[in-house]
Amino acid sequence: MTDPLAPRPEHKFTFGLWTVGWQARDPFGDPSRPALDPVETVQRLAELGAYGVTFHDDDVVPFGSGDRDREEHLKRFRAALDEAGLRVPMVTTNLFTHPVFKEGAFTANDRDVRRFALRKVMRNLDLAAELGAETYVFWGGREGAEVDVAKDVRAALDRYREAIDFLASYVKDRGYGIRFALEPKPNEPRGDIFLPTVGHALAFISMLEHEDMVGVNPEVGHEQMSNLNFVHAAAQALWHDKLFHIDLNGQHGPKFDQDLVFGHGDLLSAFALVDLLEAGGYDGPRHFDYKPLRTEAFDGVWASAAANMRTYLLLKERASAFRSDPDVQEALASAGVPELSLPTLGDGETAARLLSDPAAFENFDADAKSRRSHGATRLDQLALEHLLGAR
Repeated sequence: MTDPLAPRPEHKFTFGLWTVGWQARDPFGDPSRPALDPVETVQRLAELGAYGVTFHDDDVVPFGSGDRDREEHLKRFRAALDEAGLRVPMVTTNLFTHPVFKEGAFTANDRDVRRFALRKVMRNLDLAAELGAETYVFWGGREGAEVDVAKDVRAALDRYREAIDFLASYVKDRGYGIRFALEPKPNEPRGDIFLPTVGHALAFISMLEHEDMVGVNPEVGHEQMSNLNFVHAAAQALWHDKLFHIDLNGQHGPKFDQDLVFGHGDLLSAFALVDLLEAGGYDGPRHFDYKPLRTEAFDGVWASAAANMRTYLLLKERASAFRSDPDVQEALASAGVPELSLPTLGDGETAARLLSDPAAFENFDADAKSRRSHGATRLDQLALEHLLGAR
């Protein structure tokens, strides 16, 4: 009998090389783990049942490598992917580690840095297309400021738009089947980062020349750092048909970016998120962008990778049971949740017709309606009981 909690390719679980490969360096301490060979990462993730891996350019080829060394690194990486049978659904560029990007990349005040950033991305886009990636993520970790008067924000947004428009044209001209996904974050490493939330990113996309090929890659912890509701952010991205990719991890509220194992934070929110993704039409990778705890050796690294996938599948199982529970279905109906799907106006209803309907205003009993209980607490408890396995 197939284990329902065993990861399978159809689950589309993916990991960044930078996640399990994090050496656990932080602002107060040196690395607590040695560097991990990307080839070993590919092999171990395949053994755990992952579907694919993702990477920044510098994760595979060290920054500043010459052409010969670069090809040697890529040759080993390609061979490992072929042997393991792992996909590369998404690729991104590191525009934040090297000090040259300390004041920004696409939005750096220094024009030479901006041009270097574009070339760095273009070379990696070529590699992404070669490996069959369908999504290219842009996280602007250095696109921001600590001092408001040190950055002309309107000009910076012009340069940001210029960069994304230019790179989108490059992809189209080359015939690459790649879409872009912007990854919002409010702060860290910059004091304030441009496009800090999903809402900011969606508004920015509407101003792009090629907005049809640009969506978002929201991350659980990034929205929760701003004390925002990630489930709502993901739902709005789906509503806009802009949820091109998603980063799953755990976060304990508005503090530094913790990058915990998925579900090892706000568990009810993680439950609602899985429910949304599984029922809401999202068919992309379930990508885990987390960091194994600094306290762990490599046994803990691989245990944490497996924990991400197992937690997702447990929540998927619990969400399915929740939706099929007759008590839940009755509680949803009692709360009026299905009624929200009904249009407020009748088919073809005009303003004149609404004004002529006394039930909509003149005979509307606001006091009686205000006494209605909407049953949210009951639904919350039912969700909790399913999470705890009590139902």
